[in-house]
Order: sequence, then structure tokens, then C-alpha cells
Amino acid sequence: MAPRPNWKGFLKLSLVSCSVALYPATSTSQRIRFNIINRETGNRIRNEVVDAETGDPVDSESRVKGYEVDKGQYVLVEEDELDNVALESTHTIDIDEFIPMSEVDRIYLDESYYLVPQDDVAQEAFAVIREAMRKEDLAGLARVVVYRRERLLLLRPRGKGLLATTLRYKNEVRDEKNYFDDIPNIKVPADMLKLATHILETKKGKFDPSKFEDRYETALMELIKAKRAGKKPVTVSEPKPSNVINLMDALRRSAQSERRRPAASSSKGTARRKRPAAKRKVRKAS
Repeated sequence: MAPRPNWKGFLKLSLVSCSVALYPATSTSQRIRFNIINRETGNRIRNEVVDAETGDPVDSESRVKGYEVDKGQYVLVEEDELDNVALESTHTIDIDEFIPMSEVDRIYLDESYYLVPQDDVAQEAFAVIREAMRKEDLAGLARVVVYRRERLLLLRPRGKGLLATTLRYKNEVRDEKNYFDDIPNIKVPADMLKLATHILETKKGKFDPSKFEDRYETALMELIKAKRAGKKPVTVSEPKPSNVINLMDALRRSAQSERRRPAASSSKGTARRKRPAAKRKVRKAS
């Protein structure tokens, strides 16, 4: 079954527009989820919506959103009033400007969506906008109302479609100075930096999402299987952090242990490690 779009409307660039739809680019449906159970009866617990003063249950038809303007005083807002908030971005993604991706601070990136044309008529206009962005290597900045909230959108070509990533607003990003200002300025000795750089070089790889596994989810499933089979779950003792007394010595030992590790999976790394081994055999034979 095809996924349902989170939003439908129009993509607009100046006088050019086309009908499009936004689909979530990621999913958390595979995560393990727990129900809350009554330990004594084994039954699921159901949360009820009750009146805060009377304690009586409130059915869905009697529930309405309210904004507190004074203590205990609320302005009630109906669902259709929320749907009709007058913003163009409710139905249109209007690209305001284009920027180089190198200027985008990654801390502002939030959720990602796939933006696709909705019908045959939209295909050509969509392709023109996409290919112009690809040719100039630019990302578009736009706005859209999703889940009754206007979000900034960063649009980038991706394959035959566009990747739309919502951006956090400035007031949603905490000032790093509140966290980093107390970190002292330390001049790192050149020999320590050289050793640390060597360790990084030995661990260098390429980004490959297929190699990543949610080990906590796997451990949770093993726990569930063990309990279902009546076995005692495996427990892992918490490792004790070691205090580094001599940082230079710790760096040397780390570098030596990395040298002794098996060759990396890449052919380049394998070739680099095999050549010294061949030379040692020649010397031994002579």
C-alpha cells in the first residue's frame, strides 16, 4: 500500500507552479513499543481523559482546544478555525530564495520529507525547478504549514524528486555559549595531536547506513525472547571509566592497538597492510 502524504498543495517558483505532495522520508514503525500493563491482572491500562476539577470522563465531542490567557481563563478555539488560519503556506510551498548548502548550519536541520509531483500536468514544471536547482547546486528556502504549524523548508534535488527538510527556528536552537564558554582554551602539544590524528586515520571509513544497527533494539528483542522462554535475561555489567593518568602514554597504546587490528574491509586499507607482511617473509627467508 502506498504511503499517505502528510500534505498536498502547490510548489511555486515565481510564476511557475505545480501540484505536489509531501511524504515522510523516515519511519519509526520498526521500533519496539511497550504497552502499560496492570501487574496484578495482566490487563492493559487505558488512559481516560477526565475533567481536572470534577474527575468525570470527557467524551471526544466535548473536548475543545483552549489557550490560557489568565489563571483558569481560556480562549476556546474550534478545529475548523485552526484549519482556516489564513496563511498562503497552508496550501502553497513558495520558494523565497536559494542558498548554497555550505551555508546551512546542520543544527537547524529537522525532519525530512520527499516532495513529489502529484499528476502528469505537474511533471514538467517540477522537473524544470528541480534541474535548475541541481545545475546551480543551490537549495531552496520556503515555508509550509504541516500539522497546523508553519515550518521553514530546505529543498534539495534528490534523484527524480526533491528532499524537503524542515528547519528549526532561531529561537529553537540553544546558544552554544551557555555550554561551551566554561571550557578552557587548551593548547594541544604537537606530538599529542600527531598521535591522535594517526588514530583517526586508522579508523577512517565511509558513511554506509547499511552497516548501522540499533543494538539497543536488538538487545530489547533478546530480553523479550528470553523472558518469553522462561529464561533469565542476560545482564551486562556497566564498564567502569578509566582515569587517564598519562594522556601521552594512553595515546601511544591506542595507536599501537589500532595498528594490530585486522585490515579494514576496503581494498585500499587491505593492500596497505599486506605489503609490510610480505617484506618480513622475504627477510626471514634470506
